[in-house]
Amino acid sequence: MEQLRSIIRRKPWVGAVLFIVTAVLVFALGLLAANIMERRTETLYLEQRRINIEQLEPRNEIWGIAYPRQYQSYQQTKDTSFVSRYNGARNFDMLERYPNLVVLWAGYAFATDYTQPRGHYYANDDVTETLRTGTPVEDDDGPQPATCWTCKSADVPRMMNKLGVEEFYDGTWGEKGPHMVANAIGCVDCHDEETMSLKITRPALIEAFERRGEDITQASHQEMRSLVCAQCHVEYYFDKERFEEGVPYLTFPWDNGLNIEDIEAYFDSIGFTDWTHELSRAPMIKAQHPDYELYTAGIHAKRGVTCADCHMPYRSEGGVKFTDHKIQSPLNNVSASCQVCHRQSEKELISNVYSNQDKVMEVRLIAEDLLAKLHIEAKFAWDLGASKEQMEDILQDIRHAQWRWDFSAASHGASAHAPTETLRLLGTSIDLSHTARNKLARLVAELGHRGPIPVPDISTKEKAQQYIGIPIEKLENEKEEWLETVVPQWIRKAQERQAQWPQYKATDRRPSFVDD
Repeated sequence: MEQLRSIIRRKPWVGAVLFIVTAVLVFALGLLAANIMERRTETLYLEQRRINIEQLEPRNEIWGIAYPRQYQSYQQTKDTSFVSRYNGARNFDMLERYPNLVVLWAGYAFATDYTQPRGHYYANDDVTETLRTGTPVEDDDGPQPATCWTCKSADVPRMMNKLGVEEFYDGTWGEKGPHMVANAIGCVDCHDEETMSLKITRPALIEAFERRGEDITQASHQEMRSLVCAQCHVEYYFDKERFEEGVPYLTFPWDNGLNIEDIEAYFDSIGFTDWTHELSRAPMIKAQHPDYELYTAGIHAKRGVTCADCHMPYRSEGGVKFTDHKIQSPLNNVSASCQVCHRQSEKELISNVYSNQDKVMEVRLIAEDLLAKLHIEAKFAWDLGASKEQMEDILQDIRHAQWRWDFSAASHGASAHAPTETLRLLGTSIDLSHTARNKLARLVAELGHRGPIPVPDISTKEKAQQYIGIPIEKLENEKEEWLETVVPQWIRKAQERQAQWPQYKATDRRPSFVDD
């Protein structure tokens, strides 16, 4: 210090420079401190809930008043512009792309229509527009049960609370339509109204944990970031004997475990079938969308990465960090999802995913082709006069072969979540198909047939549906008329009901909730 004083005495201009530098530094630190305080104040203001949300509020726009950033990003699931190599955010006619599927699902509703669904925003639209849900007019009209609404509407928790779970599952899909159609999957399905903590609202997941001796309430927050998705993105079936006979109670077949052999053994032990195949007469299992099961078999799950980490990564706006509720493929958001952990370029990461998808698709198409021929050849054996005893073992092979193919094909993102396991499933499916075809070849020879079994032209969706005998034009015309007449009535009833509820404003603090 004495040396500095000496320098300043000899060179006064040094003192002036030091004074100016110090003043500038203090001013800059003051600006920084003010900016930090401003951001903190802004964050506290923005995170302040603007209204109180009442229990089981199904209207997403009401939650949006309280949590505008999350709601605005949820609204972006309207965007259907993203298209990847094999999938995307828009509707794709999967039967048109893969006509063999019509034969694989002969006798089941998926043979009439299998359109790739869009984002959560369109959940109600997609389920009403598909041919699979039919054209119910009266309350007791089929073909689908009310249980099919379970993962399509934010009104489900409200109606389960009002009716009771079993009573919600009872009845038809058409009967519950006016109660479900107004609010697509949204906030109430995964969040607690008071704390905004993650919450399980569908009882099937809780019950599956309980049957396995596990307590889902002990799950960590990180685990919940996948489990809220596992309420719906799983394999399930309708247990019609669990309570009152005939009520299709939504059940997860996880009692033995979550891998394909565990679930297959479970279904076999209870003799469960979704339908009897129209051509082969095999007792079939239709895989739904076992995304969570295959995710648990992959490397990301083993490293503790959750569904939300990749499909709903964090975003920052101003001084606020929040979860992006535009639930979508990470391929459309690589920088915020994949590159949080992976240091490779976006181009390389996408190329890696596409490489896995190409390999899985190559094997999957082989499996589909074999299964289609297998059903046709089994029908040929029946037509030759094969007995039930002669076919029993073959039909069981067909059941298991298609179940394993379907488990891999029906899972969203299987080749990204668990490519090795997906290839294993397809490999065992192909092996079972070859085994069944060898048995059939010997059987038709015993029945007097020589030479190859004729296979019809099923090279397009139209030809395959014509071969099965599906009156597709009639079904489409009926659906179009139904969408123009019945669905507007459902929507009008829902709007009239909700018009009687309190209309929230950002300035409201304690509006009451009126149940219908």
